[in-house]
Amino acid sequence: MGRSYLYETKISAAQAGLCFQCRPSGMLDILQEAATQAACQFHGSGPEMLAKYNGLWMVTRIWYRLDRPLLWNEALTVRTWHRGGKGALLYRDFDLLQDGVPLGEATSIWVLVDAATRKPIRLSTIEELAGTEGGELCKDIKLAGLRLPPDMALAQERQFHYSDTDCNGHVNNTRYADVAADALGLDRLLPQGQFVSSLQVGYLHECLAGDSLRVLTGTQEGRHFVQGVDPDGVSRFDAALTLSPLPEKQVP
Repeated sequence: MGRSYLYETKISAAQAGLCFQCRPSGMLDILQEAATQAACQFHGSGPEMLAKYNGLWMVTRIWYRLDRPLLWNEALTVRTWHRGGKGALLYRDFDLLQDGVPLGEATSIWVLVDAATRKPIRLSTIEELAGTEGGELCKDIKLAGLRLPPDMALAQERQFHYSDTDCNGHVNNTRYADVAADALGLDRLLPQGQFVSSLQVGYLHECLAGDSLRVLTGTQEGRHFVQGVDPDGVSRFDAALTLSPLPEKQVP
């Protein structure tokens, strides 16, 4: 049997946005907290990795899909597990459930990097990971890099501040979902009877407080794409969102 962790939560007022739907950043916040609590169970939390290996966990890609939007104050169970450390990459999977009924799923890629050099640490050297993988629960989903449309256009410029950062000192992964949502104008799109049914974000290079990005957007084959580019032309993150019509019973 594989090992998994159950994280019980409710969609908080801070995680909900227009139409009472959980914002994309709220979903990432839930997945991040579930992953953090699961890591604590095998003594693989951030503070423990830093103390023993001088390592920092960093998520490099994350993806989720939902069958319907999650709404303010709804209960949610997140079941999560990892696939075992191979090389430098660790996949962590998630099932999203309500009263045992699947509502969606997610997966993510993590690396453990040296806090000083930011070079990856081989996960085979992390004894806490041994025997803690999810076994038969593990998904087959692989996260490849996004292919952006060729005609991406400038939507806005964004500067990061202290309030965007986390305990690692860089911009927290959830904040990039807010940048993408703002650039695409979800405040206009969601009231039209839609919801974000899938999101993928790639974290390509760290951003710190004070960094500025040019935020580009584009649409291709029904997906909305966002890219953050620094003043030197280096892509710091990219994202792809899919919008779907609300299920009939949730249409206002």
